[in-house]
Amino acid sequence: GTTTPGGDPATTTTTTTTTPGNGTGDVIGIMASSSTPPASAIGYANEVLDRARRVVAGLAYEPSPETSAASARGRRRRGGPPSARQRRNDGARFRVSSSGRNVTTALPSTPSSRGAPFDVAGVSTVKGEKRTLFSPGDDGCDDGIEDEGDLLRGTRTMMTSSSLHRKTPKACPDDDDDDADDSRARMAAADGSGVGGTERLDDIGAAAEEGEERVGRVLELLCGLGAAYRYLCRYRSQDALELFRELPPEQINTGWVQHQIGKAYFEMSDYQNAHRALQTMQKVEPHRIKGLDILSTTLWQLKKEVELSDLAQQVVDFDRMSPEAWFVVGNCFSLQKEHETAVTFFRRSIQLNPSYTYAHTLCGHEYTSNEDFDKAISCYRDAIRVDGRHYNAWYGLGAIYFRQEKFDLAEYHFRRALDINSQSSVLHCHLGMAQHQNGKTEEALDTLAGAFRLDPRNPQAHYQRATIFMTLDRPEDALSELEKVRSAAPKEASVHFNMGKVHKRLGQPAKAMRCFLTALDLDPKDNNLIKAAMDRLDEPDVEEEVSVF
Repeated sequence: GTTTPGGDPATTTTTTTTTPGNGTGDVIGIMASSSTPPASAIGYANEVLDRARRVVAGLAYEPSPETSAASARGRRRRGGPPSARQRRNDGARFRVSSSGRNVTTALPSTPSSRGAPFDVAGVSTVKGEKRTLFSPGDDGCDDGIEDEGDLLRGTRTMMTSSSLHRKTPKACPDDDDDDADDSRARMAAADGSGVGGTERLDDIGAAAEEGEERVGRVLELLCGLGAAYRYLCRYRSQDALELFRELPPEQINTGWVQHQIGKAYFEMSDYQNAHRALQTMQKVEPHRIKGLDILSTTLWQLKKEVELSDLAQQVVDFDRMSPEAWFVVGNCFSLQKEHETAVTFFRRSIQLNPSYTYAHTLCGHEYTSNEDFDKAISCYRDAIRVDGRHYNAWYGLGAIYFRQEKFDLAEYHFRRALDINSQSSVLHCHLGMAQHQNGKTEEALDTLAGAFRLDPRNPQAHYQRATIFMTLDRPEDALSELEKVRSAAPKEASVHFNMGKVHKRLGQPAKAMRCFLTALDLDPKDNNLIKAAMDRLDEPDVEEEVSVF
């Protein structure tokens, strides 16, 4: 606000400004006054303003870039911040507008006056709040200024701190300048412009960067775990293992990660590595129940009866009410060929957890071993009803239909299982068997070739190819495949027996006799079948297929 050129105090103009950074458009009206206040009132008002600035800085309200720039320009124009005595001797006139809502100031009425408007650019406001500074009276220190409540009369405070609403001592013009210097030092430290403030801002920035780095590491870890688990759910076990190996050592050596690694090896039919991973899981988390079902099945596949019995005793003692405990006990009895008892414990596990899909499936396997196919089919269907992606149940149904010589249904169920777990070499072998029985020989060979690509060490795939080659009257190819199977399973009697039949067809009776004798030594129970083949060794060869593995 400025006076008229003649300096007439009765003639005034009003200037309205909008506070930068405030969305509500706070208005500070600057109006001229008709009377000159005492210097003591100006000094006290400046001290109130300093306190307000410090409170705002203590509440960590950062000034907007526009207000900070304006404050800097004002300090440069005045040659630096004025001292307390200079502010008390300032000749500026001020008063509160009639509305009681906005602080109004005016320049001196004479050109010789050096007073300047109060610099309020360094004080930020909260969006939606009015700015509150001071409202002094027109008289001296003792008479004109009663308390701070009068100074803040008619305004809306922007701060929630109760320090602005407490009574303050009366200000006098003879206060020492040290108070003002201390106030400026504290304000500089709070704003970060001093040495201590700069160090504090540096510490805050370093802490923020460290926090962001930690959050980034956590997010990276979670992304790696999630990607690996996603691959595992899609039965892409090799891809999952590669991601698990990239985890930090402190994360790899946890129960959950070792459980997933063991499960990945189990799905790949690598039971030795699965056993090692699940044993590590038990060491790092001895109380862990999850994963013991896979461990017990791994021990069943490895035919480790003593370890499986010990595991069953431990888990039952630890938690008799967990479904995994009775699942382990069922596997223990299944390995002992006590199928009825195993079914009882699998049923107990299902009773504790009706949605335990794997227990339904193994219960079906036990019924299949007893050739109770109707109950087995019911168990497999229950498992599929609980989890339609449980490929083991689809495989179980296909195996039953294959044994019942319902090869169309067997092929359908094997294919459904393979659609869920396309990385299983064993499923490729069974599908190839069903296709061969349905007369789809070429498709069967392609399917078995896929089994080789997934697991070149799979002996069953070689055995099934030998069966197909004998059907196609290709005994040389059949003998080559059987030799690979013999290398993988040298104590399998059926392999030596079928190699003897191939040698007989090739006109090699001596080699055929040697293979028959080896098969007889390995499996004396089938001595009648083997002896009959030995008796017909000198007879003309008749076309016969290799027995099913």
